[in-house]
Amino acid sequence: METFKFGHAQATKWEDAAQACLNQMGDLTSSSANIGFLYTTDLLADDVPDILDYFKQQTNVPHWVGTVGISICSLAKEYFNVPAIAVMLGEFSEESFSVFSTINKNFEEFSRTHQSWCDNKQAMFGIVHGDPRHQQIAKLVYQMSERLGDGFLVGGLTSSRHQHLQIADTLVEGGLSGVLFSSAVAVTTRLSQGCLPLGPRHQITESSKNIIVRIDERPALDVFKEDIGTELANDLDQVAGLIFPALPIIGSDTGDYLVRNLIGIDPKHKMLAISDVVNSGMPIMFTRREKETAHQDLVKMLNILKKRLKGKQPKGGVYYSCMGRGQNLFGKNSEEVKTIQQVLGDFPLVGFFANGEIYYQRLYGLTGILTLFL
Repeated sequence: METFKFGHAQATKWEDAAQACLNQMGDLTSSSANIGFLYTTDLLADDVPDILDYFKQQTNVPHWVGTVGISICSLAKEYFNVPAIAVMLGEFSEESFSVFSTINKNFEEFSRTHQSWCDNKQAMFGIVHGDPRHQQIAKLVYQMSERLGDGFLVGGLTSSRHQHLQIADTLVEGGLSGVLFSSAVAVTTRLSQGCLPLGPRHQITESSKNIIVRIDERPALDVFKEDIGTELANDLDQVAGLIFPALPIIGSDTGDYLVRNLIGIDPKHKMLAISDVVNSGMPIMFTRREKETAHQDLVKMLNILKKRLKGKQPKGGVYYSCMGRGQNLFGKNSEEVKTIQQVLGDFPLVGFFANGEIYYQRLYGLTGILTLFL
């Protein structure tokens, strides 16, 4: 299978959406696809067991990975708050990939069932899905990446208003699950940030858990106000959903940073609360979420991938973006994924809008991550 098969559709009944996806994929009787990527909106979460069984029966594809999202996507189309399905079928040599089930607390089970495969096959890449309710999910992502050595992870955390289901051949929940690929599988991947740095990089000089007390030996709120400008500083009610703290990644040669949510401001004590644990000595900066800046960075990322393709069309791709992007940033006309199509052309693509994006060893926010199978 040179090019992957894919389909996407919305319908009130899951059966109708699933059938529409199959119709788009065409005749599968001679297909040798052996892994499927399946994403449904959370309005179909209760039906995921039936949806997965249906696709297994209709396609004879034995291996499946995927999850649930409040919004999902495919080529040039985003589905938000409607019952919808996106599915893609790929073909790889059986020895080149391995699906693993949920890792919840430690890697004992993973070591018993998959570590030898990773070592023998030189596992270099993984697509993973995680549960945002798991208190140690960031640690699990890091530990999983460490086990791959020079390997690379991409994926996202389930976004759902009720069931947080993952698919790893069967239905699982909690922790981290996904599929690992050996060095025989060629991929290229890239991340796009969604926020623009506002001021210089600072240093946290006093903190307690997720509370920032002092930055550059000054009250944290004073530094924050200087960076965001007088207009916002005089009306802090405006910063919600607009201004985000970011933690620069030490040693990054691309100036990469992890965007986090600003969850509290204490004007009396001039302190800030963010959605991550911080320590004294850590770098921090402040960023602003802007559509135009995010679009420019997305186009830049896509052009880098286009250059890597050297005129070839990818066999397929997966796209994981943040819930704060999509229609919440670019508008309601599927502008984010349409931009992918405009730069890279038509190719099989599925994905979802996550509650946190996984790239290499870390959990990101407000990013878009595109991975192409070559």
